Amino acid sequence: MLVTGGAGFIGSNVVAGLNERGQSDVVVCDRLGRDERWRNLAKRQLADVVPPQDLMAWLDGRKLDAVIHFGANSDTTASDGDEIIETNFRTSLRLLDWCTETRTPFIYASSAATYGDGEHGFRDDESPDALRQLRPLNLYGWSKHLFDQAVIDRAVKKQKLPPQWAGLKFFNVFGPNEYHKDKMASVVCRVFDEAKAGKPVRLFKSHKQGIADGDQRRDFIYVDDVVAVTRWLLDTPKVSGLFNVGTGQARSFRDMMLAMFKALGREPNIEFVDMPETIRDKYQYFTQSEVEKLRKAGYNGGFTTLEEAVSRYVSGYLDHADRYR
Repeated sequence: MLVTGGAGFIGSNVVAGLNERGQSDVVVCDRLGRDERWRNLAKRQLADVVPPQDLMAWLDGRKLDAVIHFGANSDTTASDGDEIIETNFRTSLRLLDWCTETRTPFIYASSAATYGDGEHGFRDDESPDALRQLRPLNLYGWSKHLFDQAVIDRAVKKQKLPPQWAGLKFFNVFGPNEYHKDKMASVVCRVFDEAKAGKPVRLFKSHKQGIADGDQRRDFIYVDDVVAVTRWLLDTPKVSGLFNVGTGQARSFRDMMLAMFKALGREPNIEFVDMPETIRDKYQYFTQSEVEKLRKAGYNGGFTTLEEAVSRYVSGYLDHADRYR
C-alpha cells in the first residue's frame, strides 16, 4: 500500500488507520523536511519512505494493493503556479496513468476548495457540465479542479482508468498531526495554547452584511471520519467517483471555540479582529457539503459532531505533552 503525503496531516492519520487494522506493508512517499513532520509517523510501522522525486522510478515494476494519493501542496495562499501545477496536477496525472496501466486502485484527495465561493452549491456532481461551472478562488483549488476534470473526462469518454478510482473532496478537516501546518492548521489547533494560558482567542470579524462576527461557517470534519471513509473505499472496490467528505452540517468558528473552551473547562474568552484586506475578496463565508452521494454509494459510518470531535481532540491530544497520533 502506497500513501503519498503520508507524513502530512491526513496522510499520517490514514497510515495510522492502516496500521491499526493490521497492515504493516505501508510505504510513505513524502518529504520529511526540517519541521519535525517525522513525528507524525514516529509511532507507525512502515515498509519504506520514498522521496517524491524518486517515486516514479521506485514504482517501476512494482505491484501494489492500492495507491492513496494525498500528497499535495495544500497552501491556499500559494502563488507559484508552476510549482503547484507540477506538484498537484502533473504528478497526479503520472500516478493515475501508472495505476491505470498496472490495474491498481487509486484513491486521491480533491478539495472543497474546488467549489470556490459556493455560488453553484457544494454538490459533488461529477458531470462535465457541473464541473465546468465551478470557479475556485485560489491556485490550490484550481489545481485540484483541473485534476478532477481530467479524471472525469477519461471516465465520460470511456477511456481506461484504474479498476477503482475515487476523488475525495475534503471539507475542513481537523485533528491530531496537523501541527506542522502552521497558518494552514485548524483554528482550534492554532489557538489552543493561548486559550489554555488564559489569553483571549482571536477570530475574524465579519465583513459581510447579515453575518455576525465569528459566524463564518465551515463544514468541519474530524480526521477520524476521513480515515473511516478512506478505509471503507479500500474495502469496497466497486465504488468509484467524486465524493464530498464532510459532515453535511456547517458550523461557525465561534461554535468551534465554544466547544474548545468547554473541553478545557474554561469560560469563553473571544476577541474579534479585522480580516486582512488581502484575503477579504477570496474569503469563503460558508461551506457545507452534500453527503447524499457518499451515503447512496453505501457508506453508513456517520460523522462525529463538532462538540464531540473537539472534545476528543483536546482531551486526547492537544492537552497532552505528546500530541501525536
